[in-house]
Parts: sequence; structure tokens; C-alpha cells
Amino acid sequence: METHLRNRGDRMPERTTPMGLEPDDDGNVDESNQLHYGNNDEDFSHTLTQHQPAAMHFSKSSLRSRWLVLALTCTVMTASYYSYDIPSALHQQLSDYMPQSSNFERNFNLLYTVYSIPNVILPLFGGNFVDRYGAPQCLLVFASIVCCGSVLLSIGVSNKSWEVMYLGRFVFGLGAESLCVAQSTITSDWFEGKDIAFAMGIGLSISRLGSIFNNITSPKVANSRGGIQSAFWIGPVLTFSSLFAAALIIFVDRRAIKKLKKRGGDVASTELTEALLDRNENNNPCSESDEVHLTDFRKFGIMFWLLTISCFVVYGCVLPFNNVAAGILLERNYYKPAPSSCHLLHPDQCTSGYLQNGTNNPSLSDSTGALCSIDPSQAPLLPSSVNITSSASDQSGEWDNESYVYPNLTTHDVQCNDPFWYSACTSDYCTKESASTERAGKVMSIPYLISALSSPPLGLLVDKIGRRAQIASLASGLLFIVHLTMAVSHSSPVLPLVGQGIAYSCYAAVIWPSVPLTVDKKFTGTAFGVITSVQNIGLALFPLMIASIYKASGNSYIPNVEFLFMSCAGLGVLIGLLLNRLDRRNGGKLNGITSDDESRADTGFANVEDEYFSP
Repeated sequence: METHLRNRGDRMPERTTPMGLEPDDDGNVDESNQLHYGNNDEDFSHTLTQHQPAAMHFSKSSLRSRWLVLALTCTVMTASYYSYDIPSALHQQLSDYMPQSSNFERNFNLLYTVYSIPNVILPLFGGNFVDRYGAPQCLLVFASIVCCGSVLLSIGVSNKSWEVMYLGRFVFGLGAESLCVAQSTITSDWFEGKDIAFAMGIGLSISRLGSIFNNITSPKVANSRGGIQSAFWIGPVLTFSSLFAAALIIFVDRRAIKKLKKRGGDVASTELTEALLDRNENNNPCSESDEVHLTDFRKFGIMFWLLTISCFVVYGCVLPFNNVAAGILLERNYYKPAPSSCHLLHPDQCTSGYLQNGTNNPSLSDSTGALCSIDPSQAPLLPSSVNITSSASDQSGEWDNESYVYPNLTTHDVQCNDPFWYSACTSDYCTKESASTERAGKVMSIPYLISALSSPPLGLLVDKIGRRAQIASLASGLLFIVHLTMAVSHSSPVLPLVGQGIAYSCYAAVIWPSVPLTVDKKFTGTAFGVITSVQNIGLALFPLMIASIYKASGNSYIPNVEFLFMSCAGLGVLIGLLLNRLDRRNGGKLNGITSDDESRADTGFANVEDEYFSP
């Protein structure tokens, strides 16, 4: 991945001052600890063999600037996560805004399917490109593609064109998942053998802040004067800004490589030493075994493939749930249908707004004729029919249409982005819908908020205690309980979503750091690409399954869509149990403890302060 590793036959420069030591204030050096290199190959090889402690081998993980790189990758990923989740936060607003259709749910879920379709294949190449050409350079390329996709999506929304929106999501998907592969590889490279789970936890935590900000901000912007178009255009602004962070990563990475080479360090730890010791036997050390090919995934073992299947099913009840969480929460808790046992005093007249002309149109009970009690979580009653033209008001110039003729008005006919509905005729309905969507946006952020707060300490804990496969199994079990509760209960969604957040955080904290433990180091980027590719097969299929189940259930999410998520979580539990069993047979690598000392002993990492090596 790093081009300087290919020149392993280069001779190390002669030193008179040992690596990691500097002269004291008087310019003297402790000769007892000094490491000399002879002027001939025999002396050189003998010296390397004799003085081969871990302190000789410097790596990026020994630089304090690794935290700057982590912060920059988080910036890039936060913008991508924000843009990815915009449609999910604006589910109801899109339903009101887009041209009326009985297939809205299918059209909406296709936004996520077309995003995932290219990523069934591309991460395989993206991971291979990362291994071949370098993660920082690939990160900038992928971030640029994400920005272009975000722009196209916003153009499609502005023109109410599903086709252009699909194109934008497709282009967005061309870069977004490979962007994750590059980010994961950069983190592995800069934190190799040293707090890698902690670093990945921080990366996930900060990146998921993008989803949280989106869930809170997008409904507010869409419900304001800015409208839904302004809410979508925030995505292109953020993704364009992230390009500067991606470019800075390239600069920092190149400076680090240059200074590590100058000081005699190496990013790949022991490879340099082995090459230098073999320099007299092989003048062309770049052997075929060092080459990385796409077909190398065939060398991956059963442990890696079990992790991949687990990722497929467990993420199937996490990310697709978030795609439609706003709709589920509105249907289940915050904007339930109006009571069927009530009717309006004047069924063919507007309920609230300037077209009401001061006429009171209350909701009455069918059985008693008294005022109907409507729960705060229920929608107000709508007129049973509407027949109004622009001549009815001198403010009709603000309306989207010249006439509104609905012999049988339904909730799908009321588009609250149209001034006719939210100001003139059904102001009470639209006002309550806006408040409910904003509340749902806040509540659906709970899992990601818990993930943002808990991922770093969970990552640090995993580095200390291991038990990755065991934690993955427990997380899947908790997800099963969460979706069972959502399916059969009508209690507050807060507690189940807290459980979703805990389970998601625990699972993510162990699944991705487990990938490098199941493959050879040089295949890390390819491995991340393969698991991301398989994950996206599920993320392409699940939205279509959700839309089909929704329509077959009478345009309802509860309970059948939740049963689908339960099934995925249950499969995750079974796969986790098998993974634990095989891990015990294979030395317990996934459930074992990886300490900093053990990692440095195994890889030759030096515990070096970044005082002299800071890029």
C-alpha cells in the first residue's frame, strides 16, 4: 500500500546517533547505547541481527499525529453520514412534497436500494485499490464522488424527479461505501497494534454525530420557510467542505512516511528488517507474494466469512430500520390515525386556517355527539371531501394548484408543504404533523447518540478484555428483544431505542476491529471491501422487502416489518454462537486480549514520542 516499502533493498544510511536518541545539552551522546552501521554488507547484516529490539522499528502508530489523522477522517465521514441519512429524516416531508402516488413507499425505499446496488461490487475493487494505491489518495477520490452524488440528489429533489434522485443516490453510493473502506484502512494503518478498537470506536462515534445532527436539523429546516429543498442542499455543502480534510490527510500521511524513512522507521514494521537482512540474497525483493489481487478473497478463512454473514444479517435490522424509523415512530407513537369513532360537524369544510371563515368545525363522537377526545399522539380529523378553487381566496396565488377537488379526501392527499393545506384549510393537521416529525427525528437519534457516546469507551474496553465474538452474540440477542418489543407493544419507543443504541454500539465496536484479526495484514483493505460488499447486498434487498411487506400489510409497518428485523437479529444470535464455538477451536483469537505490550512485542512497534517525527 505504501510505495516506499517496495524499495526494501535500499541501504539504510550510516548513523552515528542511535534512533530515538538525541545529543544532550552539551552535544554528547551515550556511546554505550549507540548503534553503528558498518560500511560493508556483512557488518551491516550482523549489526541488524544483533540490535533488533522493538525500539528500532518506528511506525505511524507511534506518532502523536495519528490523532490528527483520526480527526480528519471523522470530518470526512461525518459529512457523508449526514448526507446519507437526509431522506430517512424527511420521510413524511418527502411524502407530502413529491407527486402523489400510491407507490411512495416503494419509491422512497429505492433511494436506499440504488445506493447499495453499486456497492455489491465496488467495495471489492475499492478495497483492492486502497491496498494498491494508498488509502489517503483513495479517500479523496471517493469523497469527491460522494459530493457529486449529493449534488445530484438535491437537484432531483428541487425538480421533484425520482429519476434524478435515484441517479444522485447511485453516484453517492459509488463513493460512500468505498469511502468507509478507505477510512477503516487508514485507521488500521495509523493505529496498528495500538488502540485500534478504541480508534475505530472514536471514528464511528464522531461520524455518527452526522446522523444525529441530520435527524434533528433536517426536519426543522424542512418545516421552516427554507423548505425541504434547503434541507437537502445542506448535504452538498458539507460533503464539499470535507474534501479539504481529505486533501490534508494526504499531506500529513506523506510527511509521516518521509520522516519515518529518514529516521529508519517503517510503516510495515518487520518487513523492512527482513528485507534488509535478505538484501545480499535477493536484489529484487518485490516478490510475487507481496502483490495484492482481487481474487485473494479466496484465501480468507471460515472465521472471516462468519463475520461477514453476521454483518449481513445484524446490520439488516439496524440501518434499514433507521431508513424507515420516522415512519414507524409516527405510525406507532407520535402521529397515529385519527379515531375512527369520531366525525367532523361539517365534513366537507376546512378544519383550520383562513378558509375556515371563523366557522367552528369540531370533532364529535359518533355515539354520543359530544366533543371527541383526540389523544395528543393522534392526528386531527380531516374533512371527508374538499372542493375549493383559487377564486375562494385572494391569497390563492401562494397555492401550488388552481383547484383542490377531492370527493374522498385521504391523508395521502394532504401535502403539508403546500400553503393551501398548511395555512388555508388543514392548518391544525399540518402543524401537528410538523411537530410530530421533529419529535420522531429526535427520538430516532437515540441509537446513534448512544453509539456516539459509548463507542470510544467500548472500543477501549474491547482492546482490554477482548471477547469480541461473545459481545457480538449478546448484541444480536438484545436487538431481537428490541424489535420484538417494537412489534407487539405500544409503549414508549425510548427504552427500545436505547436498547438498539447499546446493541448497535457493542456490535460495531467488535465487528470491524475483528476483521484484521481474521486475514493477513496485506489483505486488510481487500477484506474490508469484501465484508462491505456483502453487507450492501443486504442493504440493497432489505428496503425492497420492507416496501413489499408495508404494502402487503395495508400500508402499515407494525407489526410485520418489525418481525422482519426480529428474524435478522435471531439469525445474528445463531451465527454468533457458531462463531464463538469455532473461535475456541482456533485459539480464541477473537475473544482474546490484545494489549499494547503484546502488540508491540509481536510487531516490533516502538513506543516513540512524536517529538521529532511530527508531520
